[in-house]
Amino acid sequence: MTNNHNRGTWNNKADFVIALISYGVGLGNVWRFPYLAYSSGGGAFLIPSLVSSVVVGIPYALLEVSLGQWMKEGGIGAWNLTPLFKGIGFANLIIVFFGNVYYEVILAWSLRYLYDSFSYELPWKSCSNKWNSKCCSEELLYGKSRDPISSKNITKTEPLLIFDNNSISECEKRLDPITEYWELNVLGISKGIEHVGSIKPDLLFALFLAWLIVYFSIFRGMKNSQLIVYITATMPYVFLFILLIRGLFLPGSIDGIIYYLKPDWPKLLEFQVWSDAGTQVFYSYGIGIAALVALGSYNQFNHNSYRDVIIFTISNSFTSVLSGFVIFSVLGYMAHIQGVSINEVAEEGPGLAFIV
Repeated sequence: MTNNHNRGTWNNKADFVIALISYGVGLGNVWRFPYLAYSSGGGAFLIPSLVSSVVVGIPYALLEVSLGQWMKEGGIGAWNLTPLFKGIGFANLIIVFFGNVYYEVILAWSLRYLYDSFSYELPWKSCSNKWNSKCCSEELLYGKSRDPISSKNITKTEPLLIFDNNSISECEKRLDPITEYWELNVLGISKGIEHVGSIKPDLLFALFLAWLIVYFSIFRGMKNSQLIVYITATMPYVFLFILLIRGLFLPGSIDGIIYYLKPDWPKLLEFQVWSDAGTQVFYSYGIGIAALVALGSYNQFNHNSYRDVIIFTISNSFTSVLSGFVIFSVLGYMAHIQGVSINEVAEEGPGLAFIV
């Protein structure tokens, strides 16, 4: 570490690029982009995403990095350039705080999945768990009857009669064990907002562990963080390529890829699709919350930040598209097994990546 205006700088030029990639590549790409593409016409969403990246994403990211590099200050101190607007810096700080709070919740879900993945029998493979409902069907997962609910080949949305001792009830919708694991076991979704429910000890512990990991990653400041970013910038690509290779060998995966790349042209006329694409760029690039200002403030004054921002934005967009291939290859497989179209195979929304 060297000192420049009493503020540390990156050890070398590569550190800043890696830090940018580590900061930007994450939940916005792997978690948010695929479910927006799923609900916005597949390939049609790629077009407004590209336009938003070029028109808004790259210029805004370069502006923030340049501001931090010029002022050698973080998100609040950089506004000494125009003290009248310094309140924007404090507003950014509040936004980042709330953003980190719900980010940690998502990380807690991921840790919960990671823990269960070490089980001898994966809990989302069968309908024999204590949280499974009577409408759970393994047939939706394996393409053939492995459960006592049904022995005929029926679709996901077909009503199903359940015989329970002396009573007969009808399931309006059949659910596969993966969806029930996510909704009933991990989330513990209640019947409505009026049913608050209770604190789930397993998620509470996972949330505490997630915050603990963050603390030990940053408590020593930049010196420790520069080591962490090399891991967090490269590991997502390792896992994504492993999952992609596995997904491409599943039956029906090509249908999912075609659905992902084939544009639904009428969707381009919907304002919501363009709005989602614009917000996705802000979300995945992490612009508008002064984090890039803080990262840029550790550069040397004459550092070529233009080159680094271009590398960052290209790698970020590439990761989003790559994540889409991973998710949709598995969606194609799920649709093939269940005998339904791609747009019916799973619920739209933030839980898509966890279910897939």
